[in-house]
Amino acid sequence: MNNQRISQPVCSGSHSMSRRQALQAGVFGALGLSLGDMLRLEAADNDAFTQARGIRKEAKALSVIQLHLGGGFQQQESLDPKPEAPVEIRGSFGVTRTKSGDVLSDNFPETAKIADKVTVLRSLVGRVPDHGLATYHLFTGYPKTAVIDYPQMASIVSHELGKRGELPPYVAIPGKNAFSGGTGFISSAYGPFELGSDPGASNYQVRDFSIPEGVSTDRFQRRLAARQVVEQRLRKQQVDPNTLETMDDFYRQAQTLLTSSQAQAAFRLDSESEATFDLYGRDVVGLKGPDNRYHPKGLAERLIVARRLVESGVRFVTVTYGAWDCHVDVRSNALDQMPALDHAIAGLVTDLDQRGLLDSTIFWVTSEFGRTPKVNRDGGRDHHARCYSNLIAGGGFTRGQFYGMSDATGAEPSRDAVPLENLLFTIYHQLGIDANKELLAFGTRPIEIIKDGKLVEGLLS
Repeated sequence: MNNQRISQPVCSGSHSMSRRQALQAGVFGALGLSLGDMLRLEAADNDAFTQARGIRKEAKALSVIQLHLGGGFQQQESLDPKPEAPVEIRGSFGVTRTKSGDVLSDNFPETAKIADKVTVLRSLVGRVPDHGLATYHLFTGYPKTAVIDYPQMASIVSHELGKRGELPPYVAIPGKNAFSGGTGFISSAYGPFELGSDPGASNYQVRDFSIPEGVSTDRFQRRLAARQVVEQRLRKQQVDPNTLETMDDFYRQAQTLLTSSQAQAAFRLDSESEATFDLYGRDVVGLKGPDNRYHPKGLAERLIVARRLVESGVRFVTVTYGAWDCHVDVRSNALDQMPALDHAIAGLVTDLDQRGLLDSTIFWVTSEFGRTPKVNRDGGRDHHARCYSNLIAGGGFTRGQFYGMSDATGAEPSRDAVPLENLLFTIYHQLGIDANKELLAFGTRPIEIIKDGKLVEGLLS
């Protein structure tokens, strides 16, 4: 785990107990479960933080689906083509027109059809063209430092807004990005529920979603009763009540996921129609077919599960897809991955809209940076953070807008530059979170959710 663990007494005069000590004492063993890792039972009971100030705003959105394209998504072959530029800038693809007459790359004909429902942001500004550092910056809103580990945006949302039902507030499909950081200086309880399985795989099964083999329902209930006895004894011994309350919350989550058919159904695909799979482009493959290093199968299934989760109350879902680091042969990289991506983006937006979920759900397509304006001698594009593109839809964001503009080569913003911090600030705003709010790290140091962020009013309807 990347989470910074704080070791301080929480309550003087009481016997504080860490989760590790509780494990050794047999508290968690009473359940006999393996959900501990999944629900972050290792979270230190002394992860010290508290809110200092901030105003709760009216929420325009209830949930976020973030589709992350790791490696540096090439905007020239997708959302910001340069058809008038020389071939070494524009590349080898043409354009397709939207209903409004704007253009996308001809790799995105399906997205062009639903462009009136989304906003394409063409003037996003990052800080550093390094995969790990830029990914951390994207997910947390802060540059990575050796001094403070900052929380992910999804973890902040989980902490600030809590659960909307039986399911965890933050889910990562199929797992979290290795470079994205953790929960930083807030408790690891706000980390992601990771599926541990790919919805697109033939053996898809969310881990630890059943009572262990050989344990009957009666035996499971006896273990729950035994745990309650142990907890009562700990309370009599004046173990820190905050620690026990947090432990209780973990157990409630674990018990819900093990016993609630409704909660488990949100992760399943067997009730989805063939028409829905077709809408998301399940069978769409790229240039080299389904089995190659660029085109992992399963994007359609991942996004369908993401939709099912926000429909069931999950606050924040991250979905990862693809390998977009294309220093060599950017054309093949695009042809391998973009057909499935194009269909999946259009499918999810259409599905959310038809179900009445688009107004309350932010769908956000991200990458840690873009690619250089000029194609290199190997036919690829290198890292470029000074100007790149995102797509965002729903949740009170404008529809049918191409916001901002890059210059003639795509090297710099020429209009309405949007620093990454401002975009994150605006997403927080739509969720009803004041990103100027300060959280106390280490019990004493106030840190803004987003430092010096500004609302991008032009992105909002």
